[in-house]
Amino acid sequence: MIYTITVNPSIDYVLQLKDLNTGQVNRTQTDVKLPGGKGINVSRIMKELDIDSTALGFVGGATGSMFEELLSQHQLKTAFTRVSEDTRINVKINAVDQNEETEINGAGPEITQTERDSFMNNLDSVGNGDIVVMAGSLCKNLDAGFYLDIAKKIQKQGAEFIIDTTGQALLDTLPLHPLVVKPNHHELADLFNVTLNNEQEIITYARKLLEKGAKHALVSMAGDGALLVTKDKAYKANAPKGTVINSVGAGDSMIAGFAGTFMETKDPIESLHVGAACGSATAFSQDIAVKAKIDEVYKEISITEI
Repeated sequence: MIYTITVNPSIDYVLQLKDLNTGQVNRTQTDVKLPGGKGINVSRIMKELDIDSTALGFVGGATGSMFEELLSQHQLKTAFTRVSEDTRINVKINAVDQNEETEINGAGPEITQTERDSFMNNLDSVGNGDIVVMAGSLCKNLDAGFYLDIAKKIQKQGAEFIIDTTGQALLDTLPLHPLVVKPNHHELADLFNVTLNNEQEIITYARKLLEKGAKHALVSMAGDGALLVTKDKAYKANAPKGTVINSVGAGDSMIAGFAGTFMETKDPIESLHVGAACGSATAFSQDIAVKAKIDEVYKEISITEI
């Protein structure tokens, strides 16, 4: 089983309008409410790939109930921990003529110690051969060690983990040898307080994550494709041609494709191929990509060793 953890899920209120004029009344052309959160996106792509997953996380209040109702349309297996405060709402504004995306993200609920303990107890079912995907930001009062605590617990139970977060929360987990870490190239630069100017520099610093303990480093580079860096090799997936409609969830989709394929095949190169196809297919879609779009994009991607 693959478990996805979204500590701070959201209702994503996605607005599309012609122009965004600050300080004035703006009217949308279209709007949609989606169940948001990086781990949720991972589970949704896995559903499209016909791979079983269970989504875990904290949900609460009236917005939490609405979130679960929106999510029920996707028929995912879930085991959420209920909390007293409201699930957050994130606003995503796409100004078409300006070709700009603006995001306003809520902070999310505060998690009590009792709620935290309940969540950790919910991980008792994770066992040997499972993969746990930890993705996204933490709630405002959870310290950076929360992901580390999860990694220690599930590792003792025989599972592997993938982590997609930034900063100290990521670095702290590296000695526990995550199966995959997935910074984008900007996040990778921030981790080491450097500027990365080319692919070779990206590979050099991705390999530093391996030196610190990661087994694979998957680095997304937006319109320049993606890199998979292992101890001895580096591979690139090209970015296929297409119109980017909504970049939200593209990185999560890449993780889903990689993790699901790796669990089934143990082949990191094919996992990169499927992951890159999932990421680009979502970028070319209004919402998380469907299987037909993933299959279409897969044919346009090639993997080269660099």
